[in-house]
Amino acid sequence: MNVLLIGGGGREHAIAEAIKKSKQGPALYAVMARKNPGIAALCEDFLLEKETGVEKVVEYARAKKVDIAFIGPEAPLAEGLSDALWEAGVPVVGPKKACAVIEFDKAWARNFMKKYGIEGCPEYGVFTEEGPAHAFIDKLGDVAVKPSGLTGGKGVKVMGDQLPDLETAKAYASELLAKDSVVIEERFVGEEFTVQAFVDGKALAFFPAVQDHKRVYDGDLGPNTGGMGSYTDSGELLPFMLPEDLEKAKQIMNETVKALYEETGQGYQGVLYGQFILTAGGPKVIEFNARFGDPEAMNVIPLIETDFMEVMEAVVKGTLADLPVNFSKKATVCKYAVPAGYPDSPEKDSEVIVGDLGEASLYYASVYEIDGKVYTTGSRSVAVVGRSDTIEKAEAIARQALENIEGKLFSRKDIGTAGLIQKRIDHMKELRGYKEA
Repeated sequence: MNVLLIGGGGREHAIAEAIKKSKQGPALYAVMARKNPGIAALCEDFLLEKETGVEKVVEYARAKKVDIAFIGPEAPLAEGLSDALWEAGVPVVGPKKACAVIEFDKAWARNFMKKYGIEGCPEYGVFTEEGPAHAFIDKLGDVAVKPSGLTGGKGVKVMGDQLPDLETAKAYASELLAKDSVVIEERFVGEEFTVQAFVDGKALAFFPAVQDHKRVYDGDLGPNTGGMGSYTDSGELLPFMLPEDLEKAKQIMNETVKALYEETGQGYQGVLYGQFILTAGGPKVIEFNARFGDPEAMNVIPLIETDFMEVMEAVVKGTLADLPVNFSKKATVCKYAVPAGYPDSPEKDSEVIVGDLGEASLYYASVYEIDGKVYTTGSRSVAVVGRSDTIEKAEAIARQALENIEGKLFSRKDIGTAGLIQKRIDHMKELRGYKEA
């Protein structure tokens, strides 16, 4: 089979690796905005083109006689690339635009949740004018402020160190209103976690839960990033979760897929990402994404034991309920190395030299290659993933690998460490009134 992968980041490198491991021996092609050396090495051929260039991507898919496509990032989904490929006779793992709107329009997503009574929705308002937005911030008192559109995981700010008081929250809402409508929500207090699932329009195949770390510095300080790293435990749950927490999250995602079909008349075919926050009252929905998370994809994709091509075919044919999707019982820790100065003033065009990685896997993200040498862009550079029987062992594997990557780079040291995870456990015990987590 000829497979087309759209996207050139760390998430797509993990997807490419899984496709190439298939016993079916597929021929892999890719479209990416810049050459990702990890993906390029796995491909028969690739096109360097904007992933949102719908016509050129479709033309390339036709030229390469592509049998099935996988769309990695959100931007091409928002452009309707999935629709265009289906119309050209190419089945796609990646929802059509009518369903992908759940990610790229946060106002639509909240109104949709409210309309269909989907649990986990906060008290919220959608605003296009400053006066009512400011009044709503005063009413709620403790808020999260979000732009309605796509922001690469960096646009949401919450009360606390990001927005220290109501006046700062109002100023940020005004800044966003200059470009777009704004969503203002009550701020949930708890621990964030991510649940991702393959979806074939009806059935969902769930991955183990992951915890991402958005803040740039150790101790969860500093501005939000696309994600500095993430971890999974050796089972489905994270150390601070109870089984019923995960079951509730899965129920919410199942209800969402059913409601999307009712709302749009189209089956959601692709990956649904639920970002949740576990509160004293159970899981609440922060947002949905219409694709794998990055870095979370790099934790969970390598755990899949079922043939990845079989899973892709089941997604596009609507036969996922008939295919057991199994995972190895390993803990994983993913850590990103990012350019010095990231995210505000990143060091660009600096060489990245990869040494002995030991047992870790390496995924190239936002880098470029010239004459066999790899250089930084302004975004996250490379990710390493440790896999082992425990989070502690997986963290040690990832940490040792990072020590052997040279360049003007830095990474968070605390992701996956016992101290940070214990803080999560203690926080949830406190919120639950010391119920065992």
